[in-house]
Formats: sequence, structure tokens, C-alpha cells
Amino acid sequence: MTELKNLLEVTNLETTFFTDDGVVPAVDGVSFTLKEREILGIVGESGSGKSVTSLSVMGLIPSPPGKITEGKIMFDGKDLTKLKERDLRKIRGNDIAMIFQEPMTSLNPLFTIEKQLNEAVLLHNKKWSKKQATARSIEMMKLVGLPRVEELIKEYPHQLSGGMRQRVMIAMALVADPKVLIADEPTTALDVTIQAQILELMRDLNNRLNTAVMLITHDLGVVAETCERVIVMYSGQIVEQGYVKDIFKDPQHPYTQGLIKSVPDMREKKDRLYSIPGNVPKPGTIKAGCRFATRCEFAFDRCLVDEPVLYKTRENHLTRCFLHEQKESDLHGRTIAEG
Repeated sequence: MTELKNLLEVTNLETTFFTDDGVVPAVDGVSFTLKEREILGIVGESGSGKSVTSLSVMGLIPSPPGKITEGKIMFDGKDLTKLKERDLRKIRGNDIAMIFQEPMTSLNPLFTIEKQLNEAVLLHNKKWSKKQATARSIEMMKLVGLPRVEELIKEYPHQLSGGMRQRVMIAMALVADPKVLIADEPTTALDVTIQAQILELMRDLNNRLNTAVMLITHDLGVVAETCERVIVMYSGQIVEQGYVKDIFKDPQHPYTQGLIKSVPDMREKKDRLYSIPGNVPKPGTIKAGCRFATRCEFAFDRCLVDEPVLYKTRENHLTRCFLHEQKESDLHGRTIAEG
């Protein structure tokens, strides 16, 4: 079987905001890869750094106050962090596209769907006529499963349902046949039935167009039914990453364990749903130790002083927790012995 190549390689990414209240490290040392035709999930609570990571990849961090202060984002042999805005615009939308949160507010209420889709088409095909742009817009609307597209394209966003608007946003992101699609909470504010349709659509597009997808969500159910690999983020860092089946079967990090325990199980009757105690700390407030230590039931003295690294606990599985330091050592020893 042919090894799939890495489309996107993020190495030691640090994104910092310089505010009146001080320096805020929103993303701190994040590294991951996205392979061809893969659906990669990034999951975590609000404030964990998921969206800032995606905006960093797109080159959309508002500056000031934000800035990528460290690391590389390699795509097609180019480091996106080193490119000028003019060169980045050629990649953004063409090769890497993004579906933003909240379809209700992402579309301009003053313009028809046709005008907004055509604008996206003409941005990447400057020599096309309006007629050609409209034909492409209709083609993409049909691709994402919208009904009566010849009528719908003449309407305004407020005349569409939430699910329809989300499909328009996906169509807009796909007009240039991107290699990578970043979906930031694509099912937020949609009812359960529409959520399922949008996720099925994304899987279908992934299969038909071979588009690699980076799916950002706080919903573990979405990850379980959609993604192949998953990255769990907490307070700007990756705390666990691996294949979805491995992480759901045997989560290694206490935070991941807490997230999975928080998912309602209809087979069990409980008086109260489990919730992880406390809240995600404000970025930059924890100066030493593990960032999850104050919420962790397994924390010991070292956790409050030293910061753990990502330990390899099994093949293709990393965990940021001192509880697995010895496991990595054992794994490394076995690998050498077997070699």
C-alpha cells in the first residue's frame, strides 16, 4: 500500500498575543501533520487554542496584537510563516480553504448568495465572466446537496435555513478545489439532524474530491464518527494525539479521560453527568508545572513544578503526562531490543 504523503506539517508552532494586560501565548509548541485524503480532528474545550491554531495555518491572525513567534508551517515545500501576504493570498482559498464558525454571521446579509459565491469564484479565476462564475457557483451548490439551486442562488442569507447557509459556506470554500479544508466548528448552532447531514457531506467530499480535512470541534461524538486521527488540545498545547479508535478505547491523558467520561451514555442511568472540575486556565497564567494539574485527580508534587513533554506511549500515540514517562522508556527499550 502506498504511503500517503504529508500535505501539511506544523512544527513547534507558537502564536502569541501582545495585549495591554501582558503577553498571552495562545498556542504553545504545537506540532502535527495532515496527510493526503485524511480527516484529522482537533478537539478541546473553549480556550484550548484550536481556532487560533487554524487561523495561524491560514495566516489570518490579526496583527497587532497577534503574531506567530516561533515554528514552521510547511505546505507544498513552502514555509507559510515566511511568505509575504501577497504570496499567502495565492495559497489561501486556492490550496487551503476554511469554513468559519457561525454560518449565520459569516455571510453578508446585504448580498445575494450568487454575488457572494461569484466573488469567491472570480477571486481565483480573474479572467472568467460573470456567466461562467454563476455556472461554477451553481455547480458547487449542487455538489453540496442544496435543492432548487437556480432559485436559491438569487436569495439572501436570511431566506435560507441554518443548514443551507452552512452548505453555502462549504460550497464557497470548495470553489477552487483546495487540497486542504479547515472546518472550524462546522456544526455549531445546527440541530442534530442537520449536523449529521453536514458531517456526512464532509465525509463524502473527502472521498470524492480527495480533500484532506482538518476538523476543529469540541464534540467528541463528531470526532468518533468522522475522523481517523485526533489531537486533543488543552491550554494552548497538545496533550494527546493518536488514532481515534485507540484514544476512545484507551485514553492515556487524564484530560482526555475526563472529556470521554463527560459524554452522556444512554445505557447508564446517572443522577448527574460527569464534568471535569474547574475551568481552562487563562493563557499565560500558569508559569510552572503541568497546565492541567489543578484539575487533575492524579496530580502529584512534580506536576506542579515541572512541565511534561509529549511521551510516546504506543506506536503513533503521544501523551503529555508524567504518568506515562516510564511507559515511553519501556517502549523505547523494547524497540531497541527487537531491532
